Amino acid sequence: MSSLRPVSVITGASAGIGVALARVFARHGHALALIARRAERLDALADEIAATGKPRPIVIVDDLAQAGAGARIASALAVQGAEPQYMVNNAGFGLVGLAAVRGRDEQLPMIDLNVRTLTELSLAFADSLARHKGGVLNVGSVAGFLPGPGSAVYYATKAYVLSFSEALHSEFKARGVRVTVLCPGPVPTEFAKVAGVTGERAPGLLTKTAEEVAEAGYRGLMRGDRVVVPGAANKLVTLLARILPRRLLLRLVGARQSRRRAAEAA
Repeated sequence: MSSLRPVSVITGASAGIGVALARVFARHGHALALIARRAERLDALADEIAATGKPRPIVIVDDLAQAGAGARIASALAVQGAEPQYMVNNAGFGLVGLAAVRGRDEQLPMIDLNVRTLTELSLAFADSLARHKGGVLNVGSVAGFLPGPGSAVYYATKAYVLSFSEALHSEFKARGVRVTVLCPGPVPTEFAKVAGVTGERAPGLLTKTAEEVAEAGYRGLMRGDRVVVPGAANKLVTLLARILPRRLLLRLVGARQSRRRAAEAA
């Protein structure tokens, strides 16, 4: 047994789905550790949660794209007498644009954060997750079910998150550790601005709020679901991705990304 207290660790907790996840976990009585690069936003969220009468979350300011995130987080938590019960890998970003046109200096860090860091943090705390009968919630995307011309590297990273998380769900089950991959469709957050999407909006049936997505992800994790896709329309997209010809999917996604690039250039 460990003397360290269990906490739910949420990465990318300074905006969007990460903030919503922190609020949902806090509302359900979890002690939290919040991780992102923007200290002032993390402190504001921690103060907000503490004002509701919940314990003030641990705040860890870190650039998770840099190697060694697992060791840094473990050290920061140990200083606070804590270790992960739930690991929520929400940190990530996307980019719209042709892979050979956008700079490699933009796209390789996306692989580092969306794939390498997520993998490291999913595995780094397996023992403490098992001790506390907790789990891993990885934030993927409906994009993970699709080919992504016009946003090729981002779609590929989310395909990895989906595949890896499903396999880990199976591997960790024997240890009593739940692994769920949350695959939202469009969510109105800062994500689109970072990705370079400035004009076109997604169909309303596909769009869910960050709060709706976070609640669905939390419920799915607690049930032990393998995959959570919030919203009936988004579930339909993932079904069509399995049955439509790949050539047609490539054409449909490519056309959508072309419209996004046109909106960005306008």
